[in-house]
Amino acid sequence: MEEEQSKNKISEEEKALHGRRTRPKGGMITMPFIFANEICEKLAVVGFHANMISYLTTQLHLPLTKAANTLTNFAGTSSLTPLIGAFVADSFAGRFWTITFSSIIYQIGMTLLTVSAIVPTLRPPPCHGEEVCVVADTAQLSILYVALLLGALGSGGIRPCVVAFGADQFDESDPNQTTKTWKYFNWYYFIMGAAVLLAVTVLVWIQDNVGWGLGLGIPTVAMFLSVIAFAGGFKLYRHLVPAGSPFTRLIQVGVAAFRKRKLRMVSDPSLLYSNDEIDAPISLDGKLTHTKHMSFLDKAAIVTEQDNMKPGQIPNYWRLSTVHRIEELKSVIRMGPIGASGILLITAYAQQGTFSLQQAKTMNRHLTKSFQIPAGSMSVFTTVAMLSTIIFYDRVFVKVIRKFTGRERGITYLTRMGIGFVISIIATLVAGFIEIKRKQVAVEHGLIDKPHTIVPISFLWLVPQYGLHGVAEAFMSIGHLEFFYDQAPESMRSTATALFWMAISIGNYTSTLLVTLVHKFSAKPDGSNWLPDNNLNRGRLEYFYWLITLLQVVNFVYYLWCAKIYTYKPVQVHHSKEESSSPVKEELQLSTKSLVDA
Repeated sequence: MEEEQSKNKISEEEKALHGRRTRPKGGMITMPFIFANEICEKLAVVGFHANMISYLTTQLHLPLTKAANTLTNFAGTSSLTPLIGAFVADSFAGRFWTITFSSIIYQIGMTLLTVSAIVPTLRPPPCHGEEVCVVADTAQLSILYVALLLGALGSGGIRPCVVAFGADQFDESDPNQTTKTWKYFNWYYFIMGAAVLLAVTVLVWIQDNVGWGLGLGIPTVAMFLSVIAFAGGFKLYRHLVPAGSPFTRLIQVGVAAFRKRKLRMVSDPSLLYSNDEIDAPISLDGKLTHTKHMSFLDKAAIVTEQDNMKPGQIPNYWRLSTVHRIEELKSVIRMGPIGASGILLITAYAQQGTFSLQQAKTMNRHLTKSFQIPAGSMSVFTTVAMLSTIIFYDRVFVKVIRKFTGRERGITYLTRMGIGFVISIIATLVAGFIEIKRKQVAVEHGLIDKPHTIVPISFLWLVPQYGLHGVAEAFMSIGHLEFFYDQAPESMRSTATALFWMAISIGNYTSTLLVTLVHKFSAKPDGSNWLPDNNLNRGRLEYFYWLITLLQVVNFVYYLWCAKIYTYKPVQVHHSKEESSSPVKEELQLSTKSLVDA
């Protein structure tokens, strides 16, 4: 009897030990490491760039339009390089190592710019009052551009991977998984916003009042700490094995479909080639099922005699693709128009770091007689509005709306994006009227030709436009990110996040193009301009804001049309044996609804 109890005890200990060894990785336990990394990384990145327009104009003495275009070009490049980082992560390196090495590259760029801010010979001599300033020479600008380029390359590996890597830690196919990815996206944006808030207040104040050496040195140290925090959770993370180049698979489908373009389409879609075994590494969360749209691509899955297929044989993917791989390409194509609709919202948002900031520099920013808010900290109102909206959305809005829609997330991400578009339109419309008020006060006090003199009007007049942009971001940007992650094929989620950043990239480049064109074509022989280089009081910034408003209205109509015809990705989720087959059919039906039904 004692021997039997001893055996049972040993058996229980072995089971417990086995349970510890096989504990599923990922889940909430990894969030402290990922969020600690995100806090430090965002503190570094935002502290590096939030006040950069002031650094370029006051330290390097660049003209306003050149400084604004330099920053928007950098922001555009930083949002374009994620395509490279996503390719590396999804193809062979994996998200963890891509994030780690990219962070190191970013830190080298930050260190270089910090050194240039400390060493006097690496920037032009200071100027005072109304005297003409010496613009930075070629060598000094080269250091700036190299530092910004390294920063853009580092961003390319961090941005597309860190969001997707965090979402990867939650396996929604697991019935025991209680945390949903849509909640994670809200948390992610909240943590990011909190770090941004700290950066645009404390760090910007240090840069303006203590010095740029310390102001840029702190973000450099924060970047180092972010790498340490992220690496600390290595053994706890859920690492998804890269499934090969997603771009290659997409091209293979296109080539195979082109080769078989003259074939007649099969009458029954079930006759199209499907192979769960070879698709297993790229369909862990579920297999994509056939859709009737873009049927010309389906020809890539028609098996012919030339394919020479035998049982168990792996096909030549340049001639024959599976239905799952074809649907991957269809999903990416369907996402394009919706993704592109976010471009103009970024164009509108980009003005906060350039012209809106210049407005703030001309206004009375004193909270008390001895303390004034740095112009670079004006985005704090955007961040506070965004954080407040996220809390309200997650704790109140979703719970109320859920009672009417029956949806766990309250509203679809497409509806969430639409709300963000409307608020952004209102923000730029309001911004134009506020600029009229600012110039009106300048005229009344005889300051129209004194661009360096503070106009006696409170900076609080700018709070509505900054705040509305924050509310718009909480709806639009998070919804946009959810859309890309949820609707992308699972093996392409880094790539999908890169597409999110690419939309931001194009939005920043569009801002540069718009500023350049407006500056060129609004110029008159008497020297007046909508966007003057040296005297904002003589400009017509309100016209520029209203031009963006008009473009956003047109864009919103385009978005509504795209959302109406959009078809959701059809996924057949892998269920456990205990579950019946009926929920599979139900989930598949729900996932293919259009926005009209959603």
